[in-house]
Amino acid sequence: MDEADQRAALEALMAQHGIGFAELSRVIGRNPAYLQQYVRRGSPRTLAEGDRHRLAAFFGVPDAQLGGPHASGLIEIARLDVGASAGPGRLPDAEAVRRPGELSPALLRQLGVRPEAASMIRVEGDSMEPLLSNGDEILVDRDRAEVRARGGIFVIRVDGALMVKRLRPALGGGVDVVSENPAYPPRHCKPGDVEVIGRVTWMSRSLV
Repeated sequence: MDEADQRAALEALMAQHGIGFAELSRVIGRNPAYLQQYVRRGSPRTLAEGDRHRLAAFFGVPDAQLGGPHASGLIEIARLDVGASAGPGRLPDAEAVRRPGELSPALLRQLGVRPEAASMIRVEGDSMEPLLSNGDEILVDRDRAEVRARGGIFVIRVDGALMVKRLRPALGGGVDVVSENPAYPPRHCKPGDVEVIGRVTWMSRSLV
């Protein structure tokens, strides 16, 4: 990634999150004009490693997305410290960034997931048991946000709450939001009532 691409990547993240130059400069302890000069004028030519790391952590993306190196031959995947609730749903206002996860390029190729579109999120609750258990970490592909005929497991946002559920296209439009645990009844959502974040493509589980 060259210097122009690094500046473009930072500006794209700012637009995505709705944050301005002055506010973001304060995040890294710089004067309010620092990042505007970096992006608009190319001064400094490159970000200091510490600044880049803090910005990547703030946005919840791997360092490599802002021009840093890939670690140990593995690819860093953004990991969010917010549970995709397998239950009633969790509001995302407690969202924070944890240390990025690392996956092998071969696994991502096998799954067909681009690193830039990948996020790792922790499952909370029991409504997706036995398929997904409380504490499992799931890999979400944000490129796959379309619910096709066979459906699948997706991370979604409904009424501001983040959750992981099975989605199936419903007759007449919309989707059926289904839990694996039969104790939780299915729910029908009309078109526009559910925001599909991405499809779950992989799961990591501790056995201890």
